[in-house]
Amino acid sequence: MKIGIIGGTRGLGRTIAWYMKDFDFDVTITGRDSIVGKQVSEELGIKYSDNNKKIVQDSDIVIISVPISSTEAVIEELGPFMKEGSLMIDVTSVKEGPSRKMKECIGEGVEFIPTHPVFGPRTTDLKGQIIVLTPIEKGNWYPKVYKFLEDKGMRIVETSPEHHDDMMGIVQVLTHFSYISTASAIEKLQIDIKDTENYESPIYNLMIDTIARIVSQNPYLTYSIQHENKRGEKIRQALFDSISELKEALTNENEDEFVEIALRATKHMGDIQAALGRSDKAINALTQEYNALMQSIGQEVGLKHIYSDKIHVGKIKELDLDFVYLEDENGKVKKLKVSNAKMLDEEELFNWKVKNQKIHTRDLSALFRRKSNPHIIKDALKRIDDVVDVEIIDIYKGGPIKEDEISYTFSIQSLSKESLEECEKLIKGFGGITR
Repeated sequence: MKIGIIGGTRGLGRTIAWYMKDFDFDVTITGRDSIVGKQVSEELGIKYSDNNKKIVQDSDIVIISVPISSTEAVIEELGPFMKEGSLMIDVTSVKEGPSRKMKECIGEGVEFIPTHPVFGPRTTDLKGQIIVLTPIEKGNWYPKVYKFLEDKGMRIVETSPEHHDDMMGIVQVLTHFSYISTASAIEKLQIDIKDTENYESPIYNLMIDTIARIVSQNPYLTYSIQHENKRGEKIRQALFDSISELKEALTNENEDEFVEIALRATKHMGDIQAALGRSDKAINALTQEYNALMQSIGQEVGLKHIYSDKIHVGKIKELDLDFVYLEDENGKVKKLKVSNAKMLDEEELFNWKVKNQKIHTRDLSALFRRKSNPHIIKDALKRIDDVVDVEIIDIYKGGPIKEDEISYTFSIQSLSKESLEECEKLIKGFGGITR
């Protein structure tokens, strides 16, 4: 199946291309900058084209992933060139305009599904992510797309374009505007965020990270989200009015008014206990990883970069609030950002070592009593740290071995020479006499 992603060289379009090529689709991306397009195509192992119309004519599925302000114009330009039996999908965060434009501009025999993946370009796993579908009509493609998303473990929300834009007015317009306003206030106060670290609570830490995540996004995209949602002005005015009311209550030292506003707002927040539970989980996740790193100072660990998937192995030499310093076997120290590193568990670290480190092999032969069981000895050897595998490669009970004795030879694979020495000690502990 051929998939063409219009605007697939950056942002969410590139992320979608990265996912799609792993599902054995024939993926082609387009973009205005041919240099960037060719670089991305080489990195992802997919095709690049600078001819939108040709890609639309050749593709079974066309995904429109361009800036919100350009989406309707691109749909209008390319819709008439869609081949019969194909499907157009858009992935913008505003749905009324693009839905209406697809209905107007796409020819007979072509289907369209307006969608909104409610996650960003940094997302590394589709499972559990929300995607909103706002179908005006459901054709032959719809159940196939729905099942595909369902099979990937995504949380599918089906609604109308109008209701979607109502909800995103709160989820995106209100929250982004308030986060950027807070960041702007901190800037106006000339406060260095680093100076607040010694005083920060877990909730403050979580809030600052969330604000930083939003304000670090492409500001042109953030502006489009604010501008293109037609509910935006009403929502921003409501926020402004609420801030003014609270400020006025404090300026006038009106405690009763302030408390009344706070209580009304709290009652409207829904299931507070559930919210506390979710925020507790987030706080615990932030502190748990750091505590595990702290307890592992001086020990060997494996740290996986959550975006590149690269794994670094070594002893933790030092740890501060922002960075962990990892010393490898050659004494070289690597500085990794704590927030970008995931600590491997024992099994994950062991499996990485098996694939990436030198394996030492040694055959050990020993005499045992004839009634001994070699499989019990083998299982005990496999439990020694760093032992990768153990095989019984020879059992011998002929001359010149005594009649009540038997010889076993074990082939042992290990990640370290020290563990091979431990294997020899264990064999002797079972009463074996090495040959």
